[in-house]
Order: sequence, then C-alpha cells, then structure tokens
Amino acid sequence: MKLAILSRAPRAYSTQRLRAAAEQRGHEVKVLNTLRFAIDLSGEEPDLQFRGRQLSDYDAILPRIGASITYFGTAVVRQFEQMDVYTPNTANGISNARDKLRATQILSRHNIGMPATAFVRNRADVRPAIERVGGAPVVIKLLQGTQGIGVILAPEVKVAEAIIETLHSTNQNVLIQRFVSESRGRDIRALVVGDRVVAAMRRRAEGDEFRSNVHRGGSVERVELSPEYEQTAVRSAQIMGLRVAGVDMLEGEEGPLVMEVNSSPGLQGIETATQLDVAGAIVDYIANQVAFPEIDVRQRLSVSTGYGVAELLVHNHGDFVGKTIGESSLSERDITVLTLHRGTQVIPNPRNRVTLEAGDRLLCFGKLEEMRSMIPERRRRRAKVRKLPAAPIPAPEQVLDTE
Repeated sequence: MKLAILSRAPRAYSTQRLRAAAEQRGHEVKVLNTLRFAIDLSGEEPDLQFRGRQLSDYDAILPRIGASITYFGTAVVRQFEQMDVYTPNTANGISNARDKLRATQILSRHNIGMPATAFVRNRADVRPAIERVGGAPVVIKLLQGTQGIGVILAPEVKVAEAIIETLHSTNQNVLIQRFVSESRGRDIRALVVGDRVVAAMRRRAEGDEFRSNVHRGGSVERVELSPEYEQTAVRSAQIMGLRVAGVDMLEGEEGPLVMEVNSSPGLQGIETATQLDVAGAIVDYIANQVAFPEIDVRQRLSVSTGYGVAELLVHNHGDFVGKTIGESSLSERDITVLTLHRGTQVIPNPRNRVTLEAGDRLLCFGKLEEMRSMIPERRRRRAKVRKLPAAPIPAPEQVLDTE
C-alpha cells in the first residue's frame, strides 16, 4: 500500500519507527508536513494540494496531529476521509479525544469507569464542585494540556479555589477531578490497535511527583493486563472513534479508571518497556483495513429517505422476551436485525431462530417511523413542587437584566 504519515516531526522516534516498520513490510511510505496541505474545494470532487501541487493518490494515512494544530490538522484528515482514503483515526475521533471535557462526557455515557469529575465556570460553583468529587486534595486539569502539562494537585480547598480563579481569569477552562490516592503516583498506558491491546506498560512517578508521564521523569515497566483492564481500554478507544490510541488508566480500588484517550500516542516509552514492535502492529492493522475496509454503517444506510439505523432494547416486560427473531414480527414491519449484543457477546446477522432475552440490544436497519414507535419514552425526573415564595412577583425595580 501507499501510506502517508501526517507529522511535523519527521525525526521524532515515533515517526521514524512507523516509517521503518512500513518500509520493512514493503509498503511505500512518506512523511508529510500537516501544515503544508491546502484543502481544495473548487473542483467537482474533494481534493488536496501539498506544497502547492496536487497530491498524488494514497491508500491510507496515519495522522500524528499535534495539539497546537488540532483544528487545521483535523480539517486535513476530514478531507482525506471525503476522498475515501483510509485513516485509523477519524477527524471526529481526534477532536473528541483532544478535548478532555468532551472525551469525559462521551465516555461517561457508556459506563466507563473514570475519576469523579466536575466542570464549572462561576466562582460560586467551585467549592460545591470540589465537594461533589470527594473534597480536597483535588486534581485540576487544563482542558487542552498534554504530557502532564496543565495538571495540578491542590492539597486544600482554598488552594484549589485560588488556582481555579487564577486560571479562569486568563480565560482557561479547567476540570476538577478526584485525586485517586490509591494509585500512588502510577498509572497504566495501554496501546490499542483495532480491537485489541498490543502492548501495555505501567508508569511510575519519580519522588513526590504525582504525574507519572515519561516526559516528567517517570519510569516505565511492562505489565500484563487483566481482561477487565484490556476490555476497558479497547472499549474506550472505540467509543471515541479511534482505532489507534493510547489509553491511560489509574488502578482504582474498584477497577480501572480511565484518565485520557490519546489519539497520537508516543511509541518510544512503550516499545522500550515492552520490547514489542508496536509500530509494526499499527502498520499491519492499516494494511489489513486497506485490503478490507470498515464501513460506517449508520452513514451509508441512513441515505435512503425514511430508512435508517437504530438500536432497540429488549425490555424485561416487553413483547419480545422469549420469542425468536422470526416470531418478533420485525421483518413484517420492514426491520432487519444486523447485530445482536448480549452482554459482552456480539452476534452478527443473527438467525431467525435465535431466542431474544431481556437486556438484548438489537442494531437494526429499517423504517425509522416503525422503529421510533418501538422505543419507549424516556423516563423523566419527577419535578418537586416548591412552596410559593413570599413575593411571587418582584417589584419592577428588583427585576435584573440578565442579557
């Protein structure tokens, strides 16, 4: 295949290893400076210019987008996607992972274990937020920090308030996060490629330093992950929309706690610690995908008017429990079951004789109107009726302009 590595650091260890691994396997590979692209939207089809000339054809790209050029870099990756060039990490996945708040919001929807986190902007909300995550000490994180930069441990509430107030005054957005003391200055980096962890290492902070990043002087050692940690790492990467990712996890008392999903993980530390050819595993995965690419089913199948993709849940007291897919009347309603998810088991293209159980999730394609009628209304919180205030209608001079 012909592969382009998008990187502004051709001499960096990770870039050199990826290039060497591709060349050793007989692939044609080039390292292209991300900032030298020009997105061409003037023609009938999407195109790219590189160094002022039309870009030649590539089978795949491997984005190594730095944090400082996230917006432009993801725009270039998105253009490659429009040109049907394969990328293991989509522009949307990179953007999701790069924003710590967005990443936390996405992962929290899928029952991924994470340290308790809060995000506030008003000074009056800071102390209650600290209490909600478990009180001091707390970790304060800049939303766009990398390599441990912008991560501060505040030992007391007043210190945390002062730090957050200072950062807010400089228009910085920060997360307030529980300090996981049981991790004792160590964490796990799992390198996910596709649907498996190809290598993992434990990082330990040096001295009193609580950040275990290698760039901060932390030490590394190879570690064999338990199935729970491996599954959490793979699910986190896939949820973010990444097929190549470094997933950082704390070792909490109740299991893995995901801190971050990195869309451009460095390879030097993990290859040194594990002595495994991680770069080669990445190149092999990309080559396999070029030969047999994944398809965004929802995007492709949602083009037909009135048809689309939806996930139906088999409820405990629903009509489907105990019936086979053939008896469920789904086909009569013009609905096809593409995949059945049962716990951790995935059954693609299930047969009509498969009996449905409570808790099954059915990924279906069919008439959207029919599928909407099968999804129960979301349960809403019951609103409490408060007592009428002493002065229900404020006097005109008391009304504040909040515009």
